Amino acid sequence: MSLSLSALSRLEFQHQTIRDLIRNIPEETLRRRIHPDKWSAFENIAHLAAYQPIFLQRLERMQNESDPQFDRYVADLDPQFASTIENPLEQLLADIDDKRVRLIARLKGMDAVTLDRMGIHPKYGRFAIKEWTEFFLLHEAHHLYTIFMLVQDLHKGL
Repeated sequence: MSLSLSALSRLEFQHQTIRDLIRNIPEETLRRRIHPDKWSAFENIAHLAAYQPIFLQRLERMQNESDPQFDRYVADLDPQFASTIENPLEQLLADIDDKRVRLIARLKGMDAVTLDRMGIHPKYGRFAIKEWTEFFLLHEAHHLYTIFMLVQDLHKGL
């Protein structure tokens, strides 16, 4: 069995919501932290850009290894995240788009047996690739919601 239509649809379109959420807001405004101890809208976008390659690497490991164990991803400890934050917004959005095309192609190319291969999350345990994909999408949706709320706060301050 392949991924659900819901998962495939979200993989294809969910990330495009970023552009809708931040339309007409200058990059320097998006970079502003509203809450000093929380990421800015820009940092949330950079996190999504930095995490997609991590997820692609995890998929590759699950395809090639038996039950690989993954460390919990902590963006603030990821050197790639630190460098991603330095990129301009348009590059982040282009990177997200590019990696998403690769991610969709990889997942669509998997047969049912491959989609059932497992990887081990340090907190939640064993997930099949199908479940890891859902986890990825829900994680992304959480950050989209966060960006939405931060943009609302930015509008109040504009």
